[in-house]
Amino acid sequence: MHPAEEIYCEKSSKLRGKTVVIGITGSIAATECFSTIRELIRHGAKVIVAMSESATKMVAPQAMEFASGNPVITELTGNAEHVTLFGEGSEADALIIYPATANTISKMANGIDDGTVTSMATVAIGHGLPVAVAPAMHDAMYRNPGVAKNVLTLREWGVSVIGPNTDGPRAKVASREEVVAWVTRMLSKDDLVGKRILVIGGRSEEPIDSMRIITNRSTGLMSVRIAERAFERGADVELWMGGCSVPLPDYIDTKRFAKVSELVSMVRAIDHDAVIVPAALADFTPGEEYAGKMSSDKGFSMKLVPVPKVLPLIKERCGTVIGFKAESGLTKKALAARARERLEAYGLTAVVANDIDTAGKTSASVILVSAKGDKDITGTKESIANSILDLCT
Repeated sequence: MHPAEEIYCEKSSKLRGKTVVIGITGSIAATECFSTIRELIRHGAKVIVAMSESATKMVAPQAMEFASGNPVITELTGNAEHVTLFGEGSEADALIIYPATANTISKMANGIDDGTVTSMATVAIGHGLPVAVAPAMHDAMYRNPGVAKNVLTLREWGVSVIGPNTDGPRAKVASREEVVAWVTRMLSKDDLVGKRILVIGGRSEEPIDSMRIITNRSTGLMSVRIAERAFERGADVELWMGGCSVPLPDYIDTKRFAKVSELVSMVRAIDHDAVIVPAALADFTPGEEYAGKMSSDKGFSMKLVPVPKVLPLIKERCGTVIGFKAESGLTKKALAARARERLEAYGLTAVVANDIDTAGKTSASVILVSAKGDKDITGTKESIANSILDLCT
């Protein structure tokens, strides 16, 4: 067994059955390709690597063969690899130029196919297959009017542009997680294309003094999974996140809040098609915040005052609002009844009722309550995210 087979579908099977060609060009960012190829395999993709002549000077073809478990294409032969992979009856499902230099982008935009990767791009674009470029270069090169015009041309042709992530003078190549998300977006159902979806997640943190806060144990994982799956299904996604204990996707536009009052002030900016709110928000906040740090030498008393309910405020701004209701120790019938009370009181599209006593790190026991009835959608947080997003199509 090749080492690449050992990690196949290790993280998910969302790319199972898909063949992705990674076209590597002559940027030093080519050194990032090894981990990106392996990440695609972990999600079920078969990866074939094609390299430009310049790329072979940056990374060894044998290393890329080890990463992918497949022979590397470094030149076009009598087998017409560019046509076999991307022509009629194509073997490949998508072409990702990663990294894409300014030179390669400009050649693609002008129909120049003078090498392995550019020839594959010409055929793939001409055949209407999914193509993406992940630019990597100095920021000045990316902003060059000619390069910028060529990037725009590729966008107009339907080529996806992944990144780059600007860091000072560098337009850095997209992360492996962003590449996987884009490949999934390009190859999965696009039933949320054109939808603007806002996900509000994480936990509120109400300050007692400059050191202490009132908060809860929410990790924010559910909101991240919803945002990721919405992106992968084609939506234009925004994430508003309170306190959290999970990494946030660098490819999704994210705004942060701490206190409920901060979130309330953000609500007026909502103009989305749907808002999903897994956030665990406080019901009360200290009546006043102590300046500095309270002494721990003696006790203190504290008055709590209620904070505004955020869901009704959101409902005033958006027609499709999906809330969450967390309870503990209830039967499924009682849990659903509590959720329905909130559904009707706030006029929501649906309420996701979850039992915190049975929640896991990556799964949850959940009932989806809507006007159509109650549906048990217990499972992984990714599968729960899909069930919720089905209401936004």
